[in-house]
Amino acid sequence: MKRLLLVFSGLIAIIICFLLFYRGHFLPETVKAAESLPERQNGLIQKSDILIKKTAGIAETSAVFSAIGDVLIHKPLYEDAETRAGHYDFVPMFQDMKQVLSKADLTFANQESIAGGAELGLSTYPAFNSPFEIEDALKYAGIDVAGMANNHALDKGEKGIVNAASHFEMLGIPYVGAYKSPADAGTIRVIEKNGIKFSFLAYTYSTNGYKPPKGKEYLVNYIDKKKIAKDLKEAKKVSDAVVVAMHWGTEYERMPNSGQKELAAFLASQGANLIIGSHPHVLQPAEWLTQTGGNKTLVMYSLGNFLSGQKGEYKTIGGMISVKVKKKTEGNKVSIELEQPDFTPAVTLHDKQHHFRVKKLQDLDKAKADKIKRFVLQSLK
Repeated sequence: MKRLLLVFSGLIAIIICFLLFYRGHFLPETVKAAESLPERQNGLIQKSDILIKKTAGIAETSAVFSAIGDVLIHKPLYEDAETRAGHYDFVPMFQDMKQVLSKADLTFANQESIAGGAELGLSTYPAFNSPFEIEDALKYAGIDVAGMANNHALDKGEKGIVNAASHFEMLGIPYVGAYKSPADAGTIRVIEKNGIKFSFLAYTYSTNGYKPPKGKEYLVNYIDKKKIAKDLKEAKKVSDAVVVAMHWGTEYERMPNSGQKELAAFLASQGANLIIGSHPHVLQPAEWLTQTGGNKTLVMYSLGNFLSGQKGEYKTIGGMISVKVKKKTEGNKVSIELEQPDFTPAVTLHDKQHHFRVKKLQDLDKAKADKIKRFVLQSLK
């Protein structure tokens, strides 16, 4: 009887081992990948929602990209951030949005006021200079890439750009659109997330009458179609998806002008996948455009102010655009698809020019947040 029990137990063990072997080697990759995924939180796309599929020679992977608008540090903000003489802390202004900003795999911000540091003398409108600590706060908040091509890039001349870029470099945050040297300007910023290579370019319409010194035109990227086409061509060689930040448009206008529309169409025709707009200081709607090959380009004409000292209802409301970027590889063919665009409205609050904070508008006024979200996404149907 004992011998029979031993034989029976052995047979059961062999069957279990066979089943485990079969499951590990023959289940589709999509099933195994899906079983390891955590559940979504509140239905929002976030960096944990990654599904890599490998079936019949086709591989798919995805990453969530997001962007916020202008970080423009007026005097009331740096005075509010001062903890003691010459020392500043902007982290509290971002802390309520850190969780939102950290949900994406890759987040871009437009650092509008040049952060040349206190040594150059802090200043506000019309020629800005911000403490280095604003860049520290961006790092804390989860910003992965910073745009520096804007009309205030040369407010503190070459030294301002070099200081700001060097501090971003120290923090490990790639910057784009303003550079320290020809070699720096010639290096395309590429960041890989979940097997997708993102490259970043940035351009501005103007620098408020300030010009780079002769022979140092590399300091700032200006909007020039010939240069943009060349840069896009090079960026596409080293990346899967190209993000282009454009400082353009008319200040305080809530709809894009014809110049923005024409430039956006040009960028799409050259293969830009994502276009992030700034300068109007108010939100403008997003739109789908079609590339020459038929793929979609997402353009956000203006993300408005994320953090600033500007006054007026529309100037205090900004937010974060997000989109799922999906890469599909079939043999040597790679394609990029954009899915599930979303927008999270945010508002800058303060108490009589003290205690500045950026908060989710949804937590303060749901009806207003829903209205703003509909305005931004109205064309993305």
